[in-house]
Amino acid sequence: MPAVRVVTDSACDLPDELVADLGIGLVPLRIRFGEDELTDRTELSTKEFWLRSATSPTLPETSAPSPGAFEQEFRRLGEEASEGVVCVNLSSRLSATIEAARQAARSLEGTLEVRVVDSFSVTMGQGLVVIEAARRAAAGGSLDEVVAAAEEAVARMKVYGVIDTLENLKKGGRIGGAAALVGSLLSIKPVIEVRGGIVEEESKQRTRSRSLEYLASKVRAAGPLSRLAVFGGDAPDLDRFVEMLSDVKATEPTLIGEIGPVIGSHAGPGAVGAAWLPAG
Repeated sequence: MPAVRVVTDSACDLPDELVADLGIGLVPLRIRFGEDELTDRTELSTKEFWLRSATSPTLPETSAPSPGAFEQEFRRLGEEASEGVVCVNLSSRLSATIEAARQAARSLEGTLEVRVVDSFSVTMGQGLVVIEAARRAAAGGSLDEVVAAAEEAVARMKVYGVIDTLENLKKGGRIGGAAALVGSLLSIKPVIEVRGGIVEEESKQRTRSRSLEYLASKVRAAGPLSRLAVFGGDAPDLDRFVEMLSDVKATEPTLIGEIGPVIGSHAGPGAVGAAWLPAG
């Protein structure tokens, strides 16, 4: 059993099978549709979320887990870790989730060593940081080494996306530097970047096809990659985008997945993105 165990929250969008294979602890956020509040992954699957989003009269909202939920997961995995737990969370500039994790870590001081790392990222950008930490832990890394692996990935992580609607970001207050795009979406298809933990405008493209081509060119121009993840939220052209990246080489197999309820609540339907770690 590794000396260090890794925990994250459900905004990471890592597939359940991979979470289980890597022994990662996962604390879910909650999703609200009007008066209905559901727990991500247990009471609401990604498929159910997008089906409900298509028919709901209100946009979905998210709420952070409680400190108690993190404490319970820290204690559970702490029983199997001789050194401690590393928790990698959704960007602190977009959610209060990490503060709940920090409160839980403080409550366990003197009982269990817990280090909390800000991914300054979202969806599979966060997920790739988690994978780096979990792989280092599985290789026998110490608490300091696992934290260092996560922080090095944070520093190198790139996350870009194509957004089909800005309504969700606008309502949720997560729009950051992309606010200037509001009102002009009928004439453009923007490319956004998660930069410094917030959503920023990266480029304005005239059509959906051009925006996907531009995003694919960003990935190709990044040079040799260590890890690449491609993801979409209720996006019928995700397969097409994946095919556009078929010639991109990465050390590890490309991870393809779905934007789940947490990030989907803010990105809206049709979002497509890529996250990568440069090689070296």
